[in-house]
Amino acid sequence: MVYKSIAKPVLFRMDPEKAHHLTVHGLEFASKVPGLPSCIQAVWGVRKAAELQMSLWNLSFPSPVGLAAGLDKNGVAVAGFSQMGFGFMEVGTVTPKPQSGNDKPRLFRLPEDDALINRMGFNNLGAQAMADSLGKLKSTPIPVAVNIGKNKVTPNEHAEEDYRSCIRTLYSHGDFFVVNISSPNTPDLRNLQHGNDLQRLLDAVVGEMNAQHQEHGGSPKPVLVKIAPDLTDIELQSTISVIEASGVSGIIISNTTLSRDGLSHPNRDQAGGLSGRPLTIRSTELISRVYAMTGGKLPIIGSGGIFTAQDAYDKIKAGASLVEIYTALIYEGPGILKKLNEGLLALLKKDGYTHISQAIGADHRS
Repeated sequence: MVYKSIAKPVLFRMDPEKAHHLTVHGLEFASKVPGLPSCIQAVWGVRKAAELQMSLWNLSFPSPVGLAAGLDKNGVAVAGFSQMGFGFMEVGTVTPKPQSGNDKPRLFRLPEDDALINRMGFNNLGAQAMADSLGKLKSTPIPVAVNIGKNKVTPNEHAEEDYRSCIRTLYSHGDFFVVNISSPNTPDLRNLQHGNDLQRLLDAVVGEMNAQHQEHGGSPKPVLVKIAPDLTDIELQSTISVIEASGVSGIIISNTTLSRDGLSHPNRDQAGGLSGRPLTIRSTELISRVYAMTGGKLPIIGSGGIFTAQDAYDKIKAGASLVEIYTALIYEGPGILKKLNEGLLALLKKDGYTHISQAIGADHRS
């Protein structure tokens, strides 16, 4: 109520990117003030429920609902976000070298459609700056994934070096890693989702992850691939085949879309990737297809248009082991996490399940 009646009207009168930065840096500041993190947890924190706690890749997730990449691009507000009730979070996308991203304006709201369009272009302070930020954390109560990409000036034939560089710089700071090859806002990046380019990239990424594991010890860290929702049937078959053979740990489905079907807001004509409600059905269907294609053997994180517990549950039943939100957080505020978790508990009980893992892929068993 506080968010929707006070904070949201103020933020939505601001330029979207300025509101974005205010939110992230506000949380960064709040996490450093004694007592404020506890206040964040008291106001928005989610009650832990054994039925929703997940164990995956030797990591413990307090709940299956995480924060997608793109909000905390530089890993500066992890302490604040981790108090809100997320089960995990992604930071980034980060590139080896700092880059300013695309020209402004580059972030647009579509309120009637519960959607956002962005063409940010991997604006970030670079891998070393993120390492410095994450290195200051004493600990985090939730797993943190580092979402990695390539610099705009790096040609695709050398892309693997950028991904390897990010891993080398950030390996000790992330609990798992996400290879972003599906943003529509870096020229030709999505071409890395196909054929020999994808195979070469994933071979390099998996090789670097193994090398860092040998150097640092401990348990191997998972690495996932984030794919676009706009792949054709033939492209999807080929992409999943390469991903399965690569030895990566899972897939995130999906990134933003270039489709503008069914939109009503004038901002629909803006270039960039669309996120939010218009992706709800599309991403769930893609999760179901990939789960069936892989026989449920490759864990999936579902992302795209999750606004209600039913949205999240549909993705889990379609085959997702975990889910992520982003746009819904902008429109609904931090209170959505409590609604999602409590709603998931009710839906599990209704279906006679005692743990969220029993619902994963349930649609394929009916």
